[in-house]
Amino acid sequence: MIKAKIAELLQSNQFLQEVEVKGWVRSFRSNRFIAVNDGSTINNLQCVIDFENTKEDVLKRINIGAAIKVVGTLKESLGSGQSMEVEVTSIEILGDANPEEVKLTILSPKRHSLEKLREQAHLRVRTNTFGAIMRVRSKLSFAVHSYFQQNNFFYVNTPIVTGSDAEGAGEMFKVTALDLKDPPKNEDGSINYKKDFFGKETNLTVSGQLEAETFALGLGQVYTFGPTFRAENSNTSRHLAEFWMIEPEVAFCDLDGNMDLAEDFIKYVVKYVLENCKDDLEFLDKRQEEEDKAKPQAERSEMSLLKKLEFVTENNFKRVSYTEAIDILRNSKPNKKKKFQYPIDEWGADLQSEHERFLVEKHFKCPVILFDYPANIKAFYMRLNEDGKTVRAMDILFPGIGEIVGGSQREERLDVLQEKMKALDIDEEELWWYLDTRRFGTCVHSGFGLGFERLVLFVTGMTNIRDVIPFPRTPLNAEF
Repeated sequence: MIKAKIAELLQSNQFLQEVEVKGWVRSFRSNRFIAVNDGSTINNLQCVIDFENTKEDVLKRINIGAAIKVVGTLKESLGSGQSMEVEVTSIEILGDANPEEVKLTILSPKRHSLEKLREQAHLRVRTNTFGAIMRVRSKLSFAVHSYFQQNNFFYVNTPIVTGSDAEGAGEMFKVTALDLKDPPKNEDGSINYKKDFFGKETNLTVSGQLEAETFALGLGQVYTFGPTFRAENSNTSRHLAEFWMIEPEVAFCDLDGNMDLAEDFIKYVVKYVLENCKDDLEFLDKRQEEEDKAKPQAERSEMSLLKKLEFVTENNFKRVSYTEAIDILRNSKPNKKKKFQYPIDEWGADLQSEHERFLVEKHFKCPVILFDYPANIKAFYMRLNEDGKTVRAMDILFPGIGEIVGGSQREERLDVLQEKMKALDIDEEELWWYLDTRRFGTCVHSGFGLGFERLVLFVTGMTNIRDVIPFPRTPLNAEF
């Protein structure tokens, strides 16, 4: 007897073999045809039962959502819609699903809104849409590791609990073991964190970059891939409080090499899922097409999902300086007609999503890499250019998403780094270990960060980041 996942059976030609299948009922029609799915593929396996010789009490329990075990013979199907089916010899109900209760859940055939599905995140993965998204997410995750391992990067696990703020944003979740009702106090009334578990104030990390830099300056090239946290109170379709970040760091690599790496990496992982998630991506492609039909013409996607993914893999990314981008935006029709929510008036403006998407979707019509940003809108660790006002930073902008990658050549000069930290009031004593890397064998080095969920968002064609992570964490929401 063959015990296999449905994905394997649908790819096989083991006809007339006895097989055992376990999965969940997606539909049951004419008291004869059961569509079974086990999560291994978006495609169901049709199982045909002899209802005249099946007990009545068993037939009544074959409801949508029920878990079953089927044993039978794998045969070529004579009906339309499937190439093979199982002629059932025995069926066992492993877990009942009450039909009256199922009607009230997302397991029912009725189509629910994405908002409703988020309210039942523990069940939504059983739907076609979320099953497809999570299978693609899994393959993307594998592709990330595959790319870096094939290119001789070393995987480094950086701390989740940290005493430093890599971004300088200050929007971090505090970690404490103190009694919040009666914390120890200093003489001035402030909390005495020396009495806390770590003996100092600590937070959940916003980035593993600074720690990864220390390892790149010993191992040459490393990458992190782990959870990061932002306490930013942004209830938007693009923000999460808990998300995953991919952060490579490379020694002896300048900004040009960094842009090459980021572009090559993105093309690799997108190509990987195109080759390994065909069924799921075809389903998501059709889903986006149906969604677009309900939108005004101006809001519809110019390319299908599959065409968009192929476009990324087949075309070079356009590289444009921040200064050139500002000129384009300042002279654009939306800016002149005051259609931007944030008008572009002068050099030095911090670009918003609307500006990034205009450059990608309307002006260049391809992925864009912007580089050499104003120093005062970027982080302290980015290398200062000779002009004294810009830094060797780069962002990759994608259609529908805006910024998907942010990176830079790091400031390797100790004196310049110290000056920048002083200007931003960053305590040198807190980052003494980071400064040490510039004292002992400093060198040109670069890296970038890619929010994994934004990558999944782009690849699946979804529009809300809460739909591409298993259990979203957002302001006022830590359910499940």
